[in-house]
Amino acid sequence: MVDLESEVPPLPPRYRFRDLLLGDQGWQNDDRVQVEFYMNENTFKERLKLFFIKNQRSSLRIRLFNFSLKLLSCLLYIIRVLLENPSQGNEWSHIFWVNRSLPLWGLQVSVALISLFETILLGYLSYKGNIWEQILRIPFILEIINAVPFIISLWFVFQIFWPSLRNLFVPVFLNCWLAKHALENMINDLHRAIQRTQSAMFNQVLILISTLLCLIFTCICGIQHLERIGKKLNLFDSLYFCIVTFSTVGFGDVTPETWSSKLFVVAMICVALVVLPIQFEQLAYLWMERQKSGGNYSRHRAQTEKHVVLCVSSLKIDLLMDFLNEFYAHPRLQDYYVVILCPTEMDVQVRRVLQIPMWSQRVIYLQGSALKDQDLLRAKMDDAEACFILSSRCEVDRTSSDHQTILRAWAVKDFAPNCPLYVQILKPENKFHIKFADHVVCEEEFKYAMLALNCICPATSTLITLLVHTSRGQEGQQSPEQWQKMYGRCSGNEVYHIVLEESTFFAEYEGKSFTYASFHAHKKFGVCLIGVRREDNKNILLNPGPRCIMNATDICFYINITKEENSAFKNQDQQKKSNVSRSFYHGPSRLPVHSIIASMGTVAIDLQDTSCRSTSGPTLSLPTEGSKEIRRPSIAPVLEVADTSSIQTCDLLSDQSEDETTPDEEISSNLEYAKGYPPYSPYIGSSPTFCHLLHEKVPFCCLRLDKSCQHNYYEDAKAYGFKNKLIIVAAETAGNGLYNFIVPLRAYYRPKKELNPIVLLLDNPLDDLLRCGVTFAANMVVVDKESTMSAEEDYMADAKTIVNVQTLFRLFSSLSIITELTHPANMRFMQFRAKDCYSLALSKLEKKEREKGSNLAFMFRLPFAAGRVFSISMLDTLLYQSFVKDYMISITRLLLGLDTTPGSGFLCSMKITEDDLWIRTYARLYQKLCSSTGDVPIGIYRTESQKLTTSESREIASQSQISISVEEWEDTKDCKEQGHHRSNHRNSTSSDQSDHPLLRRKSMQWARRLSRKGPKHSGKTAEKITQQRLNLYRRSERQELAELVNNRMKHLGLSTAGYDEMNDHQSTLSYILINPSPDTRLELNDVVYLIRPDPLAYLPNSEPSRKNSICNTTGQDSREETQL
Repeated sequence: MVDLESEVPPLPPRYRFRDLLLGDQGWQNDDRVQVEFYMNENTFKERLKLFFIKNQRSSLRIRLFNFSLKLLSCLLYIIRVLLENPSQGNEWSHIFWVNRSLPLWGLQVSVALISLFETILLGYLSYKGNIWEQILRIPFILEIINAVPFIISLWFVFQIFWPSLRNLFVPVFLNCWLAKHALENMINDLHRAIQRTQSAMFNQVLILISTLLCLIFTCICGIQHLERIGKKLNLFDSLYFCIVTFSTVGFGDVTPETWSSKLFVVAMICVALVVLPIQFEQLAYLWMERQKSGGNYSRHRAQTEKHVVLCVSSLKIDLLMDFLNEFYAHPRLQDYYVVILCPTEMDVQVRRVLQIPMWSQRVIYLQGSALKDQDLLRAKMDDAEACFILSSRCEVDRTSSDHQTILRAWAVKDFAPNCPLYVQILKPENKFHIKFADHVVCEEEFKYAMLALNCICPATSTLITLLVHTSRGQEGQQSPEQWQKMYGRCSGNEVYHIVLEESTFFAEYEGKSFTYASFHAHKKFGVCLIGVRREDNKNILLNPGPRCIMNATDICFYINITKEENSAFKNQDQQKKSNVSRSFYHGPSRLPVHSIIASMGTVAIDLQDTSCRSTSGPTLSLPTEGSKEIRRPSIAPVLEVADTSSIQTCDLLSDQSEDETTPDEEISSNLEYAKGYPPYSPYIGSSPTFCHLLHEKVPFCCLRLDKSCQHNYYEDAKAYGFKNKLIIVAAETAGNGLYNFIVPLRAYYRPKKELNPIVLLLDNPLDDLLRCGVTFAANMVVVDKESTMSAEEDYMADAKTIVNVQTLFRLFSSLSIITELTHPANMRFMQFRAKDCYSLALSKLEKKEREKGSNLAFMFRLPFAAGRVFSISMLDTLLYQSFVKDYMISITRLLLGLDTTPGSGFLCSMKITEDDLWIRTYARLYQKLCSSTGDVPIGIYRTESQKLTTSESREIASQSQISISVEEWEDTKDCKEQGHHRSNHRNSTSSDQSDHPLLRRKSMQWARRLSRKGPKHSGKTAEKITQQRLNLYRRSERQELAELVNNRMKHLGLSTAGYDEMNDHQSTLSYILINPSPDTRLELNDVVYLIRPDPLAYLPNSEPSRKNSICNTTGQDSREETQL
């Protein structure tokens, strides 16, 4: 080992540490060689080529110098013509010889030498092996013609052989074509030097103009020279002749005389007829292509004007009009421009709309991709106020559509990091990729949440749609029917915001409770205060409850016809006069600030019980009998500051609403059910929601409703004996979006006794429908089929869904069917009746509203007004409104239960029964709810009967007579089957004994009275016979459908007791009144929309209670209610 180390030679001096510090002193003796690397061949030719051709900046300077030389030569020719004296005579020598002064000749010779030398040098540098290719080029030939004669004359002059040769005529004016060629090359080099591609349209226009100028200049100079032996025309006369000739006017006052000039004119006209059409054709082609692609949005306009960019994969006319109508509905957006960036060619209908003057001056269409920086630069994305990126919902592969949207969002964020992004995504599992966007709307989240809430709070989808649409409340005001006027007027309500200290509505309620401010603002101004946002908190709180004290810096969110800034307030004298004339209330309209008593038409106030109302009880407390006999019922006041001793905790976690359960049931339910957060999230980005949960996971085999397993032997829904009615979801696949359908139905604030079992139906043949309990289901939810969204005709995307829903409607007419469509225009086909006069009248009303420019022309269709159908494309306006109202997405998500904020309330509903009619008006209901439970009402869902004509009512009466007889026979049949079914299924009696709603009972009693009395025979005999035949035909059709369903149920071994085939709701209509006037009368079966305070907000240490509630809360009555 020592020998090996001794054999190692010492390090050279240049590697020693001393040399590293003091420097290498032996580099002079080093044998290393320095090598220089070049990107090009290091030869003289390559260096010249780099300077003259390859280098953009030096090449641009050479082109500019060459262009200047050509213009100088043309200018010298004009100077020579102007200085020359016209010679007398018509000799041909005047054509070949001219008078040229010696200084002018010297300048022209110098220019010719430089030009020829440059031409030969560039030809040498661009030589590629074929010399004839260089010689036969037109620019080279013109250069030889213009330069060689001057060089020859220079030689002879210096040799004094032929001094007069300097007066030889040379067609120097042909240098204009060389100047045109140099200009084209110079423009190309300019684009390369500044790294910017100018439009081909600009280049082609420049070439056309230069070609035309060269033709005119050549013709002027040629005619002037050839007429030296003729009329002796000057340059101006030649110009006049050329313009008159090329414009095809031909006055004839100036004409060529010599045959040579005439021949030259003929040659120039032929050249013009060949060259100019080619140039115009190319220009027209580029113009058409530019019309397709759209051109550019100039930088000057982007810096001086405001614009937004709309990025879509394919632009349809419905999408465009929805965006434009909603975007420009706001007054402060009238000066904005909309730049549309779309990769496809403009549609014919879109082109026709964009040619309308109202839109042509505001909308700019650019064909391009958001993934190209050049197209984003064309749209001036870095200067845009916002960028809207929309997904294509009509594609079969919705995941692929989301992937395209994600890439567009990434590209825009990379190109313009400061541009606000408004993104629409389809599937919730892709949402976390665009979490950086300022506002995101996930279609499936909102769709399933609205479908779920429609099952609990009827017509929630219609409520949300009307709130997010911009309307003035003028729809239906010309209609003769009262419900259309009320419905249309209330549809104009929207959500607005204002700072408390700047508000006339709410400034006086500083330091008061939220419920006090909400009630008195509605009483005094008719506005509905629904939420606040603290200065130190970004979260919006919907109805934070009576314990929330209003601060001066709070931002108030309220529902009203218009925002406060656009409202006019009367003085006190005018207000008193108007109050006397209108008499909304029978008492004082304004109370002193120090008063804690709110009088609503009462003489004396009896303080009612202000404790929290039980969540399960839908009725409001009725006053005592003694007070009823003496005076009208009174309502407790709304306190300025909440009294903690009088407000009891609405603790839904302990399920106080289920006191009627027996101790044994409570013990058994406590062992299985709890409340907490779902243990698994179906996708990234879903917000955890406090829900009803099972302690143990149900085996997968038990989730199959139509198949028995080792744990249970049930094979149909009725055998389970559910106490509540089913909610059936018919979908194509069980996607992640269903999570947003189940969570609102299992939210912690829903009472356990009101939870409905959920059945997921992945295919819907008749047998599966009957097995899953469609005959006694509360709601049937039909989700749009993704596989049918792509069709050759856009509006046919809903064809399968519409026909399936119509089949269900015909077979089960009493079933409440809820669905969503792709296109809002297809809602007119829901529950379609070809000969229904009322539907035809609504169709005419819709056309009139559309002609008036209404954005909600479809709102009067009965299925939409009743909340049976909606279109998810209506929520596109939610994204558009977020540009002006950045809080709209957050408020909508809170209302739908997609987000849960501690201290924020939730949307629910209550039904007005006969015991609640003593309240009489909406204002008194507002006071009752605010003073007792802290709930804030925001609207009414009303159901009433249709107003039919005399012939229609007679037809329905005769039909009801036949129907009731059949129904009575079915009732006796059902009673027998119930006895037989009771012996086989011991758990199915609870669902058989469900009562009809009050409205159905009254309509049945009315029909039975008609059947006893019989129809009045007040028509002609022929008309009566025709009517009876029509009724028999309808009876046979309905009976055939009923017989089909009954026979199928018997074949499957199912009971037909719950099938009510003759009962439907064709004679009723339902609609929504958002924030109705305080004096609106309450009617029986009205459903009131409420924003109820968060029950956990009243609990001490609410956060730990949520976490530990899984083991501390009580359970539900039966296991089957939450297992689906």
